[in-house]
Amino acid sequence: MSVAERFLTHTVDNQATPLGDYNAYLTDSALREAVAREGGGWAEAHLTEFGAVAGGELMRLGYTANENKPKLRSFDRYGHRIDEIEFHPSYHRVMELGMRYGVHAFAWRNADTPGAHVARAAISYLHSQAEAGTGCPLTMTHSAMPALAHQPEVAKFWAPLIHSYDYDPRVLPAGQKKGCTLGMGMTEKQGGSDVRANTTKAYAQPDGSYEIVGHKWFFSAPMCDAWLVLAYTDKGITCFLMPKVLADGTRNAIRIQRLKDKLGDWSNASSEVEFQGAWAVRVGDEGRGVATILEMVALTRLDCMIGSSALMRQAAVQALHHAATRKAFGKRLVEQPLMQNVLADLALESEAHTALTLRVARAVDASARNEGEAAFARIATAIGKYWVCKRAPAFVNEAQECLGGAGYVEETSLPRLYRQAPLNSIWEGSGNIQCLDVLRALNKEPETREAFFGELLAARGAHADLDREIHWLTQAFEDRATVETRSRMIVERMALALQASVLLRAGNAAVSDAFCASRLGGAHGFNFGTLPADAPLAALIARASVG
Repeated sequence: MSVAERFLTHTVDNQATPLGDYNAYLTDSALREAVAREGGGWAEAHLTEFGAVAGGELMRLGYTANENKPKLRSFDRYGHRIDEIEFHPSYHRVMELGMRYGVHAFAWRNADTPGAHVARAAISYLHSQAEAGTGCPLTMTHSAMPALAHQPEVAKFWAPLIHSYDYDPRVLPAGQKKGCTLGMGMTEKQGGSDVRANTTKAYAQPDGSYEIVGHKWFFSAPMCDAWLVLAYTDKGITCFLMPKVLADGTRNAIRIQRLKDKLGDWSNASSEVEFQGAWAVRVGDEGRGVATILEMVALTRLDCMIGSSALMRQAAVQALHHAATRKAFGKRLVEQPLMQNVLADLALESEAHTALTLRVARAVDASARNEGEAAFARIATAIGKYWVCKRAPAFVNEAQECLGGAGYVEETSLPRLYRQAPLNSIWEGSGNIQCLDVLRALNKEPETREAFFGELLAARGAHADLDREIHWLTQAFEDRATVETRSRMIVERMALALQASVLLRAGNAAVSDAFCASRLGGAHGFNFGTLPADAPLAALIARASVG
């Protein structure tokens, strides 16, 4: 052996092969079945086309958009105040693709077709796997429509702009743009989730407009063209629409104080702002601002479920692909019994979250046509927002561990997914807020209780573990003195029972039986990888794999 040959230390073998481009829709059996089951199958061609984009170009753009964080440019070179956000070109391309395929507007442009919100949920699910940060402006643009409908003359002007599939980042009056995005400003530093502690004031003007004076501690997506904000009038907290640029081309009196330095969500800009007499128009009745903007929040909470489900799916994809092409101790990782248990458990968990999320999307879609579905959407959104979003951080961490040290390195997507994972459980109301919302709905809207148990009873008799869980839940609310203290446990079990009901009726016994036995029947530990030995591990892994 020559000296040169002795120094050949970098022969690469036994490394996982690159995943490469793949169709994120066609390779996801759980998603495709859920879309069809919940009434969105008519959008199959659109989803298939976007699935190739999401698993290809969009996936690559996601890396670059997060490597290059947005920057605040408070002034131009001449000293003029501009308050603009500078983004890397990859961010703009992600936004262009997201809007082209309708993450923000597909449901509204197809509102006359049942299942439009289901199909749109799948579009958002695909998008979020590749790049989650852009989901913030896209989600808020999508969810603003119900709030705007409270002020028809405002909706008439803005709806065509936010329904547009054209991404137009230019800073211009809205009427001069091809398409617009909307954001939101509720949270103030002294109140947090308690928006009634806000101090921002709105002063009525002779022409019917308002001047807003105050601040927002979290002003989401400061690059948007307009925002729905809350401020007090003499009649109470009220909702307003505040544009970035006024009709005459002057910038509104919105001063960005700084961008938030966040744990994750790096591609997206979040900010603190002050309103120094900013021009705005009222949306909805004075004093009814919370009720008005909560119609927006109901949809953004569903998107939190979608986003968390998507993160878990992508983390599972990465873990499954790595395990299929990497060897340890003489076998591929996917062939090792204990790793099989972990991977199958992740696949099972991911499918349950996807199934529940798409079921809630169907309820949202049918709310205008069916009172029972509206009641179910009301309570199931809060239940799902709590449980699905809470599960994401632990899930992504387990997927990281499947890759070993490589899962902790930025060259993979797992660190980015892990940083992103806690966000949705915090955004739009933390876990405690969701649990209290469930209790509030059950106490004040008895139709939500009927809808919830109706959903469970639709699967009664299909599995003994679910039957026992239904009985437990019927008794869970009797001790009213302690129900708030116990509400996290109750809502968790409500979520698991809902997931079991959906999976049982979906008809795949390998999936539903494993879920009921592990999640409801006690045949599971506190960590992933603790499925019983007789669980259909190979079938679950094969079902979730992309190749």
